[in-house]
Amino acid sequence: MSNESNIIGCFVSLNMNDEQGDSFRKYLWGDKGIDQTMKRLNYEDYGKDIKRILFQFYVNPIPYELNNLKNIENYRKRERAIGIPIIINNENFFSKSESGRYDFIIFSILQKLDVLAATITKKKLDTKIESLKDDLRDLLDPFSVE
Repeated sequence: MSNESNIIGCFVSLNMNDEQGDSFRKYLWGDKGIDQTMKRLNYEDYGKDIKRILFQFYVNPIPYELNNLKNIENYRKRERAIGIPIIINNENFFSKSESGRYDFIIFSILQKLDVLAATITKKKLDTKIESLKDDLRDLLDPFSVE
């Protein structure tokens, strides 16, 4: 676990196509990447139970990997962290325009935060997920063009 105070982190898993992986990574960590923008959000502002939400982007996962991904991982109490997989493939990402790609990433992140809200309620965590979603939506709005 990093000592950074930002609540959101990103991870990319690639299988074969480095060209598509490199293309996708630009949307997170490139000159116009959203990762630096999301790092403005500090976990202290949203409660004490979750320190890190790790968005795990799986670029063109193989069928075995795809079949074994959960909608959301279990909350890791000791780390105060949770992993959230997002599938990236030709159909939902690479076949779209640049603005459509940003829109897909933003939509997916916000949609997964809705799933996380159910986990937070079920586990009785103190994380203010609606406040986090609102702040994230405001920060990511400039990336959404369409």
